Amino acid sequence: MLFRSWAQVTDPAWPDVARVPDHVGGTHLVVTRHALVRQVLADPVTYRPDNALDAVTPMPVTALRVLAGHRFRLPPTLANNSGASHPQIRAIVADALHPTRVAAQRPWLTALVRDRVARLGAALDAGEPVDLYADLAADLPLLVLARLVELPDAPVGAVKEFARAALELFWAPLDVDRQVTLAAEVGRFHRVLRDFATTGGGLAAELRAAGHPPDVVVGALFFLLVAGQETTSQFLTLLLHRLAGEPAVRAGLRTGEVAVADVVEEGLRLEPPIVTWRRLAATDSTLGGTAVPAGSSLVLWLGRAGRDPAVVQSPDEFRPGQRGSRRHLAFGAGAHRCVGDVLARMEAAVVVAEAAPLLDGVRVVRPPWCPDNLTFRMPDAFVVRRSSGAPA
Repeated sequence: MLFRSWAQVTDPAWPDVARVPDHVGGTHLVVTRHALVRQVLADPVTYRPDNALDAVTPMPVTALRVLAGHRFRLPPTLANNSGASHPQIRAIVADALHPTRVAAQRPWLTALVRDRVARLGAALDAGEPVDLYADLAADLPLLVLARLVELPDAPVGAVKEFARAALELFWAPLDVDRQVTLAAEVGRFHRVLRDFATTGGGLAAELRAAGHPPDVVVGALFFLLVAGQETTSQFLTLLLHRLAGEPAVRAGLRTGEVAVADVVEEGLRLEPPIVTWRRLAATDSTLGGTAVPAGSSLVLWLGRAGRDPAVVQSPDEFRPGQRGSRRHLAFGAGAHRCVGDVLARMEAAVVVAEAAPLLDGVRVVRPPWCPDNLTFRMPDAFVVRRSSGAPA
């Protein structure tokens, strides 16, 4: 279950807290209820974030040597930082992603998406298949993020390959050969980040000016490039796929009876790109009547928490605006709540508003396929084609 939790959210057999083994002999406490997941996230003293970026498949010496050859290091910066430096680092990143700055990007993003949608619509009208992941959603969040924080000057494809390699290296079940290959990919791009950390402007310069050493700057950039854009492109793909099967919702969007913002929130609830997150028990505690010894690894099942019947009226139905829809935990909660939530919502709202009409009269040729991964969905494609006889 650990690595396919996104596919098992509707299984009714799960208790509030379950003890689950992993592929290498470890044991984790999987927390499934909304209230308990939120309790853990809101208490960073009892449940620390120290293990958030630990590799779920322990690194063999060969892979560690590859990373060391690239001087790869990930000091505590954002998601895995329980120290005194976290509030200041987070505040600097939050300022770069301030709602006012995010809102200023909306006209530019809308024009870009509108242009892509026009080209994709023409291709569909001509009878061609289109990939709404590769041709629409994949690079949008990265392009926006680059405008907000001044990312390293690297080809978009190289950044995307690095981000997906990192998600696989740290969160997937892997054999040794694959770990070594991924370590080389991640290590090579880490060199780019390290060089940029010492000379780059924007966010990197702000962190340096606050006195943070290069390793911390690299760590913040690393996490932003992975969690700040890759997860959003995944969500856009998953949401468009979901909307393809929701004609009534699309009809409501056309007439204005369904609000775009409500569609985004319901998508985050039902199709979150991040389905689990981890915490480490710092002291002995109890969750839902289950003893949690100090040192326990907790896997917080965010995807299932979003379908908790104690919170949402119709847990498994896509009903924008329903009671409890906005109480999902797709962005986490507490001191480590996702600092880019406003940005992700803006990007998703633009894509829904502009691209949902593309889904009218199409059939899915290839639905998104998601590999085994503890935390991230990582869809690889979403191919549609105009249905025979459908209006152009």
